[in-house]
Amino acid sequence: MIQTCEICKKQYNLATRLVKLRGKYNPTVKRQQKPNLQWVRLFSGKRVKACAKCIKALGKV
Repeated sequence: MIQTCEICKKQYNLATRLVKLRGKYNPTVKRQQKPNLQWVRLFSGKRVKACAKCIKALGKV
């Protein structure tokens, strides 16, 4: 199951790490950068997983 934010639908980001080898950059490692998901209770009482950015925005409402 893909970890997604229930509010903004943010998912993972595919990133490559460049390693310098003999003066040339070699794209060697592909990895997933996952969002910072945490359980939060909405005003309706429903419990969902939301990213930290959405939790911060909910606090300002």
